[in-house]
Amino acid sequence: MKVGIIGSGDVGQKLGDGFIELGHQVMIGSRDPGKLSAWAGKHHGSKSGRASTGTFEQAAKFGDVIVIATLWAGTKSAIEMAGPQNFAGKTVIDVTNPLDFSTMPPKLAIGCTDSAGETVQRMLPDAKVVKAFNTVGNPHMFRPDFPGGRPTMFICGNDEQAKKMVTDVLTAFGWESVDIGGIEGSRLLEPLAMLWITYYFRTNTGNHAFKLLRK
Repeated sequence: MKVGIIGSGDVGQKLGDGFIELGHQVMIGSRDPGKLSAWAGKHHGSKSGRASTGTFEQAAKFGDVIVIATLWAGTKSAIEMAGPQNFAGKTVIDVTNPLDFSTMPPKLAIGCTDSAGETVQRMLPDAKVVKAFNTVGNPHMFRPDFPGGRPTMFICGNDEQAKKMVTDVLTAFGWESVDIGGIEGSRLLEPLAMLWITYYFRTNTGNHAFKLLRK
């Protein structure tokens, strides 16, 4: 599978590492692809050819699946630079959280009646957007290792086939997944990310994740 990642920060690089480890080809798109030379370089050798870098547009064209892992303030411009037509018909994994960093800890810039997930779907009406990977810190996105077993990643989106594909990705990454419905479920998952972030700031550690317990 070819994976295009829009966003060259820690989240994009960590997810790229995971996809490459599982044997997929990854292109990370950036406004400045040259700054990713160290990331691409570490995947030489036995994984040579799986890692590449480019512009947002090149990454969007490259990917059979596209991951959006930008800071919220830059998401709209990144999608515009990538070209919405290059997302058409593809599964798009939306990892964004609409965080406002004007105060610390940050707060949600959108909530209750709208969400980042819904906004991304409106910007990409011909894509199949699935919200995932937004409720945990990037060090634990791939093969999370917790004493209580596999943590739970909640997902949502309007396309059942796309959600099945994302569920398969999450299983390969080491997660249990729970589908909570349509993309409007992002109104719940993004505040859940704020709960994760609030606990991070209170404890100064990111070694936590959510798990749904059943009886």
